[in-house]
Amino acid sequence: MAKISVFSIFFFLPLLVLSDRTLDTFTIFPISGPESYAFELTGQGPYTGISDGRIIKYEGPQIGFVNFAYTSPNRTKEKCDGTNDLDLGPTCGRPLGLGFNYKTEELYIVDAFLGLFKVGPEGGLAEQLATAAEGVPFKWLDGLDVDSRTGIVYFTDISTKYTMREKKEIIRIRDSTGRFMSYDPKTKEVKVLVRGLQGPGGAAVSRDSSFVLVPEYIGGRLSKHWLKGPKAHKTELILSIPGPTNVKRTLSNDFWIASTLNLQEPAPLAISKGVKIDEFGNIIQTLNLAGIYNNSAINEVQEFDNSYYIGSVSLPFGATAPIC
Repeated sequence: MAKISVFSIFFFLPLLVLSDRTLDTFTIFPISGPESYAFELTGQGPYTGISDGRIIKYEGPQIGFVNFAYTSPNRTKEKCDGTNDLDLGPTCGRPLGLGFNYKTEELYIVDAFLGLFKVGPEGGLAEQLATAAEGVPFKWLDGLDVDSRTGIVYFTDISTKYTMREKKEIIRIRDSTGRFMSYDPKTKEVKVLVRGLQGPGGAAVSRDSSFVLVPEYIGGRLSKHWLKGPKAHKTELILSIPGPTNVKRTLSNDFWIASTLNLQEPAPLAISKGVKIDEFGNIIQTLNLAGIYNNSAINEVQEFDNSYYIGSVSLPFGATAPIC
């Protein structure tokens, strides 16, 4: 991992926030690699993608998670169930970011190896929507958000050169070929909105559809890309923050960022936090996640129905904790 600057470390101190909380009461979901979560408008779920290529749905404490959908037509139970082998990703699929269009009840999915998909309420094999943008194939799709006002899907490609199997190389060279894109289901067109990003993660669209927040894990920053208004089509930095991955909007139009500070000296150490900000980039609250994710990176913190949901693409569990 690249070292974080002294400025970034001091910027991250909780002196700049209104509250700092350590999660000490939580429930573990024993599932492999749940990077992101999505909920139905009625509150059912969460839905999440796991390491062996399945999208699963939580049906309550008595039932647990059940199979819902998958992205690869070549996926077989015998070859794929239970695997976390990234070499099988092109065969089994590796769903990461997902989100609902609440008007159509369709679940949109980005698969790290296979592209952009959607699936209806019945689940099953998802429909592939796109595998490239402006003639350049996707290499590692990662994050996704859906604007239910317009139906437009916003998503990111971490790199145009490297796949998920080459994560260490992307970080080592500080790759800057990532893209932030949109997909319009009416025209079926994919547009590249921002190029030259350093490890872009899951973006989040504002409640009024005026902007999207785009994190860069390698770049250590969060930017606001304006969709309309006097700054339309412009992108501006609003926050410097260590290792941001997915961003998730709350009902109050605040945003949670999953952030991991990686230190190499005196020994490798990952410090993971959830950071809540307002739309201007002001830090409101932080969640210290060391009690759950000791020395491990996280990918998402989401606030839903008076609970936090935390995901990690590389660990064999997810977690939820009450908001109190």
